[in-house]
This record gives sequence, structure tokens and C-alpha cells, in this order.
Amino acid sequence: MEPLRTRLRKLALPIFVEIALVMLVGAVDTFMLSSCGDGAVAAVGLDNQLVMLVFLVYQFVSVAVGVVCAQYHGAGLRRRLVQVVGIALAVNAVVGLSASAFLFLRAEEVLRFMGLREELMSEGAVYLRITGALSFFQALAFTFSASLRSVDRVKAPMVVTAIANVVNVAGNYLLIFGHCGCPEMGVAGAAWATAVSRVVSFALLAAIHTRVHIRRFPISLFTPFPWRELANLFKFGIPAIGEEISYCLSQVVITYFINRISTDALTTRTYAVNMIMFVYLFCLSVTQGGDILIGHLVGRRSYRPAYIMGNLLVRSSLVVTLAGSVPLALAGPFIFRILTDNPEIIRLGTIILWIDVTLEVGRVRNIFACSTLRAAGDPIYPLVVGIVFQWGVAVGVAWLFAFPLGWGLVGAWIAFSLDENLRGVILMRRWHSRDWVGKSLA
Repeated sequence: MEPLRTRLRKLALPIFVEIALVMLVGAVDTFMLSSCGDGAVAAVGLDNQLVMLVFLVYQFVSVAVGVVCAQYHGAGLRRRLVQVVGIALAVNAVVGLSASAFLFLRAEEVLRFMGLREELMSEGAVYLRITGALSFFQALAFTFSASLRSVDRVKAPMVVTAIANVVNVAGNYLLIFGHCGCPEMGVAGAAWATAVSRVVSFALLAAIHTRVHIRRFPISLFTPFPWRELANLFKFGIPAIGEEISYCLSQVVITYFINRISTDALTTRTYAVNMIMFVYLFCLSVTQGGDILIGHLVGRRSYRPAYIMGNLLVRSSLVVTLAGSVPLALAGPFIFRILTDNPEIIRLGTIILWIDVTLEVGRVRNIFACSTLRAAGDPIYPLVVGIVFQWGVAVGVAWLFAFPLGWGLVGAWIAFSLDENLRGVILMRRWHSRDWVGKSLA
């Protein structure tokens, strides 16, 4: 058997590339739309916050698929693995179609609820309606990708994501600016390019999954219906994605606060988020690769190797993330000047990037601890800690700093940093306590 570090490298590198390319879709839309004006960027930034919340609902099942299937694969339980994937596809199909219909029919009402200014409504509504209507393809794509990853097949999702990015960039070039005889559609063009790229991603992942992993789902495996596997999906999916949804909802509320501050603040947030997400990319990829191996180890009850690997993941992630966040803060003024000539956005963005250096210390610990505790069979603790601090500190303190104290966007970002670092300390104590030992499904 290969050494764990070698297996980790083989898993983490394709995941690193895949996540980078996924992040690139939103970043490309934002930066290519910057030529259409700061208002278009602000509207699409708010839309993407809502779309990410919907995607977290889709990932409720997919996250559980990754955890449960990794443990079943490690324990050699192939029949139960196939049952879990089949159930997950059915659930995400229903959820995805329902959410897509809602976003298509209620786009303007949702954006008004979020406080989007009327002068930005036309652009915001058309982007949300198009990307939302076709978002159910992403629900199924998430499930196929999680299933492939759980059995170490991580290269296929990476290649598919690369192809989807090419489709998105080409679509943006043709439809935003009207090149090669295509209509000049602006924000609507970016929306169609993004939506089509997700349809392509789904189609390719479905074909690959059928060819190399699970060729078919025999009816005999689902008669009688395997209620135990559905319960296992909910056992891990609800706490796992509950923490993620809590975080995303808290960010939606804070984005509402930022929208109330000014359009400049909302635009600055959009630019900053699209830069910062590449800083913690290494942590995300290494953690996801490590969690596959930890799930396999926990499935075999090899707890000490799982603990040692987890400690290696968090140490290396912290070093690399800080090595990225400091240079980004130094380069901030130059990057913002490329994107906009608004001096207030440049000033705010530069301050935000320096605050983010301290925030990333806590974020690395949270990404690791939340994900790895779930992979080890302990999903409830991160959920409880997340809800308490995301709403008590991130939302509550952000409101206090932004409005009563008058610190605006800078105050909100200081609250983000407090939330991430406090949660990071508490969740790492849970990891080191090893209270997660013995909670594996397999």
C-alpha cells in the first residue's frame, strides 16, 4: 500500500486544481463585468451570494455522500455505497428542480428582500433568473463529483471543471461584449455563459460516473427501500450542511448590512471576496483530499494514523495560506486600481485585505476542523459551535461595529475575523480531545 503522504498528494493536487477552477468561474464573471461598471459588479456579487446559499442546500446530500461513501469504501461495503449514491441522486433531483423553479419565478422578490437598490434591479434579476433556473444541473453534478472523490477518482472532476471554465470564459467573451457576431448582452451574457458551463459540467460528470464507477443502479438494491442509508445521509448531511448553511445565511445577513452602508461597500466586498478565496484554496484542497483518506482510515478503525494525518494537514495549510495572504495584502492597492478608478473602493479594499491576514489564521482551523470532524463521524459539534458564533459574533458584532460604532465595512470585516478565530480555537480543541474516535458508521 502507498504511504499516506503519497496518496494525499495524489488526491490533493487534482482537488486543488478543481477548486481553483470552480472559484475562477465567479471571479471571471466579476472581473469581466468590471468593464460594465461597478453597479453591475455589485448586483452580480449579491446574486452570487444567494446562488451560493442555494448550492449549499444542494451540497447537503453531496457532503454526506462524500463522508458515508468514503467510510463504506474503506470498509469494503460496495452494495451500501451504491445504495447511498442512488438515493442521493434522487433527493438532489427533487431539491434542485424545486429551488430552480423558485429562483426563476421569484428573482425580483428575493432581491428586494435583500435590499438591492432599484437602479441595480434589472441587472441583478436577469442574472439570478438565468443562473437560478438552470442551477438544478449543479445539484446532480455535486453528487456525481462527491461519489467519484470518495473512491479516490479525483482527476475526472478536475478535468470536467477545466472544460466548464473554458466554456464559461468563451461564453463571457462572446456574450458580454458581443464578439464574433454574437449579441452584446452584458450581465445577461455572463449569466448564460455561467449557466451553460454548469450544464456541460453535469453532462460530463454523469457520463464519466457511469463509465468508471457505478454503471447502473439495479432496482433490486432499492426493494425494499434502504431506509437505513437514507437515515445515514441525513445523519451526516443535516449537521454537516447545517453548519455551512448557517454560515452562508449569516453572510447573507451581513451582505444586507453592507448593502445598506453604500454601493461602494458592496462593490468592495465583491472584489475582495473574489481575491481572498484563492488564498485559502490550498487549505480547502488539502483538507478535502485528507478527509477522503481519513474517512477510509476511520472506516478501518485506524484512528491514530487519522489523527496524525489531520495534524499534518492543519500545519501545512496554515503556513501556505499565510504565505498567500500577506503578499495579496501588499499587492492590494495595485490590484484594485486595475479593477476600478473609484478611490473609496481602493481605500476600503486595501484595509480589508490586511484585516484578512488575521482572519485566515482562524479560517484555516475552521475549514480543517469542521470538515475533518465530519469525516471522522462527529458532525454535531461543529454545527452547534458554528451556529452560536456565526450569529452571535459574526452577525451581532458586525452590526455593532458597522452601524452604532460607525466603522462600516471595516468593522464588519473585523467581526468576521473575531468569529473565525474564536471558532477555530474551540474546534481545534475538539479535534485534539479525540472525542470523535469510535463514531464511524462502518
